[in-house]
Amino acid sequence: MTDLRVAVGQYAATDDPEASTATAVRLVEQAAAAGAQLVLLPEYALAWAPRLRPALGDGHAEFADALAAAAVAHEVSIVVGTLEPEGERLRNVAIALGADGRRRGAYTKVHLFDAFGVRESEVLDAGDPHQEPVVVDVAGWQVGLATCYDLRFPETFRRLVDAGAEVFAVGAAWAAGTGKVDQLEVLARARALENTSYLLLASQNGEGRSGHSAAIGPLGEVLATADDEPELLIADLSRARLDETRTTVPSLRHRRYAVAPAPPPPT
Repeated sequence: MTDLRVAVGQYAATDDPEASTATAVRLVEQAAAAGAQLVLLPEYALAWAPRLRPALGDGHAEFADALAAAAVAHEVSIVVGTLEPEGERLRNVAIALGADGRRRGAYTKVHLFDAFGVRESEVLDAGDPHQEPVVVDVAGWQVGLATCYDLRFPETFRRLVDAGAEVFAVGAAWAAGTGKVDQLEVLARARALENTSYLLLASQNGEGRSGHSAAIGPLGEVLATADDEPELLIADLSRARLDETRTTVPSLRHRRYAVAPAPPPPT
């Protein structure tokens, strides 16, 4: 199998879905020009506001169509976080589009961010923890989908590895605050290291968000990183490097505990 060139797009979405769509499509164009085969865009790539509201999902269909068209036009796969309307509420969904523009998979965020004074659950419906892990094939690489707050739950990534993931694609709008950038880096590097997997992190910059997107290698090494400004990161994922790491550090084979979804809480 060949190596994989990836692009990680960092930008600050607003509550204007047309502007966010234009930015996302432009990043896909730039990524394709750099030879990327996979483009990862952030969580809330469609729209973001300091306080969630259902109207932020109004442009979802047009956003998804525009990115599907961009995938076809530039022959790239795309993973992007959007907001899908569900009645009067929303679902925080990461969608994977193939180079043919078709949806290859979709992951609804399981762990909603009800922390640090934020309550996503006021507007969002969580994904079912019993849903199958979402792992899609991109040019022979197995790419597992997760979103933002999931980084604090290592069992999420164990399940993805058990489903065959070699690369984690994580979209985020990681909240800003004291120590938050350090926490983001530690968590992202740990999830890569403990699973001997690559991890791609597309994290929004802008007011109230931390930025600091990254591409991380299977021993937790930082391959590329952004600060808190808009940026497009390019990284090459090496099949030989992944295989060597998993042979030299066979921690996945040494595991003695399995991971399974928790039973539903009592009613």
